[in-house]
Amino acid sequence: RAQNQRFLLGSNQPKTKKLQRSIPALNSPNRTQKNQNKENSHPKMTTPAAPAPANNTANNAAAAQPLASASLYVGDLDPNITEPQLFETFSVVGPVASIRVCRDAMTRRSLGYAYVNFHNVVDAERALDTLNYTTIKGKACRIMWKHRDPSIRKSGAGNIFIKNLDKSVDTRTLHDTFSQFGNILSCKVSMDDQANSRGFGFVQFETAEEANEAIAKVNGIMLLEKKLFVGPFIPRNERDSVTGERRFTNCYVKNFPEDVTDERFEEEFKKYGEVTSCKVMRKEDGTSRGFGFVNFKEADHAKAACEAINASKVFGGEREVYCGRAEKESERKEKLRKKYDAIRMERLKNNQLVNLYIKNLDDNIDDEKLRTTFEQFGTITSAKVMRDKDRPEVSKGFGFVCFAQPEEATRAVTAMNGQMVGTKPIYVALHQPIE
Repeated sequence: RAQNQRFLLGSNQPKTKKLQRSIPALNSPNRTQKNQNKENSHPKMTTPAAPAPANNTANNAAAAQPLASASLYVGDLDPNITEPQLFETFSVVGPVASIRVCRDAMTRRSLGYAYVNFHNVVDAERALDTLNYTTIKGKACRIMWKHRDPSIRKSGAGNIFIKNLDKSVDTRTLHDTFSQFGNILSCKVSMDDQANSRGFGFVQFETAEEANEAIAKVNGIMLLEKKLFVGPFIPRNERDSVTGERRFTNCYVKNFPEDVTDERFEEEFKKYGEVTSCKVMRKEDGTSRGFGFVNFKEADHAKAACEAINASKVFGGEREVYCGRAEKESERKEKLRKKYDAIRMERLKNNQLVNLYIKNLDDNIDDEKLRTTFEQFGTITSAKVMRDKDRPEVSKGFGFVCFAQPEEATRAVTAMNGQMVGTKPIYVALHQPIE
């Protein structure tokens, strides 16, 4: 314990300049009061007092809380982080009971977060205070209390969204700025692949009252010559339903003739409102690629332009022009992924009804013999006996037969399951793909 105290007193963690120093309206309470508030705000940080200071046994019993109350969530980890590396970092604070890096069930790749369990709440609280946002393998980790009930975190209560942040603002600074308003469950500044800030972040407080106070006092203030926006966080799938429609200013236009110039393109859209930027995309030789972008100052003007120009032939030509909201690359990829997933699932669903799995085949059964055995039940589109990869002449004893119609496959299962083919009774069933 003395060694741990020396570690904490001699902590070499970098000092973070708190943003509230540059914001007169955000004067923090004194450090003593702040620490008292912090200790009282988290139910897992307090240990019930014994009725009377009888002996050390009573104190030890009071301190022996369940592991869940001394468990921490550690996020934003490097994908290659391991349990021993985390143990090396957290064991300097106090005895660690267990550490688990969460991994994908199939690939066993790290999911980027872990759970660290201490033997007592005091060590867990010390780790949260001293190690939060420290760098582990080049990435600043994010630590918060583990909640057995995920509904507290997933409900979105107390969650706020902050945008227009300066690029120099990191997660630690954001946490220090908003911690004066209450106990923070989660805090994060969104980063790109190069670890550069995207200019927005999220803070989730323990209660909605704390979140509302932060919104009231911080929204609209100037920070590093930028006006902050702070408001309640709205999940992506609920943003359109809040107002009934999605507002946008950037339009994507395609299917217009190649001879449309930038001036002609902009002139057509200026009829609907002030245009801040307009561009026809071109190839290296200067010829039009047949699509472009228009950004309006007002969302209502963009909506009016899309309604008027979409499915029209305002630029001439044979094809109707498409004009709609310009989607981000991530949105387009997500749409394509869902589209291809739906096609794949439909194929799997269809194949389940026509594809048969046959096992316990004789070693001398080949593709042709398998087809001949089942062709009496209908049209076969494929028949395959699976063979050893290294020795193609050796059968694995199972194969697949695919029929053209589900009814044909059903007749084959009913008639052939358990029948003798060669010297063995074969097993026949509808193929069940691995999920």
